[in-house]
Amino acid sequence: MTELLVNQLVTLFVVVDPIGIAVIFSGLARHGDQAFRRSMALRATTLSTFILVTFFFIGEMLLRALGIGQPAFRIAGGILLFMLAIDMVFARQSGLRSATFREREEAFAKEDISVFPLAFPLLAGPGAMTTVLLMADSGKTPAVTTGMVAIIFVIMGFTLLSLTLSARVMDWLGETGANVISRLLGLILAALAIQYIVDGVRQIAVSLGI
Repeated sequence: MTELLVNQLVTLFVVVDPIGIAVIFSGLARHGDQAFRRSMALRATTLSTFILVTFFFIGEMLLRALGIGQPAFRIAGGILLFMLAIDMVFARQSGLRSATFREREEAFAKEDISVFPLAFPLLAGPGAMTTVLLMADSGKTPAVTTGMVAIIFVIMGFTLLSLTLSARVMDWLGETGANVISRLLGLILAALAIQYIVDGVRQIAVSLGI
């Protein structure tokens, strides 16, 4: 159980990428004072936590309603997370883990950036939602389920701290330092994504009696 929880903790941490998000947040909130930054960070992480916890509990029901089997979702989720890992390794931004150019323009044009684009798609985006749905598949006992939900709160709490200290994070790391950390985390995520794909293929093989 401990190994499972640690694995999921690392996966969600890498996908959410609190340090990388802090760099983006620093740019989005550059015209606001410290009180504005704290307010936006708190609201965004609170909403993101709600979204991810909701997806955690309704994920399996959603898959059943759509007629999607767990092995197929594991393979699809692994492919999506692998694409995200490639973005991280090459330090490039895509729609999987960042706002588009027009979305950033819209964010700059309004004062409240907590809901859009910070909470979604930056924090509770496709990668994070896919991860919690895969986590829900592992939470088959009350103890594991409680641990998985606690992981979401821990990661969001660390993200809140990272966003609140985003200015200091930029001073400490700079963009180059943040990209180095992102690349290292991307390598870890790539390995985890491949494992999801392998597990999904293995489940299909077993169901077919291969």
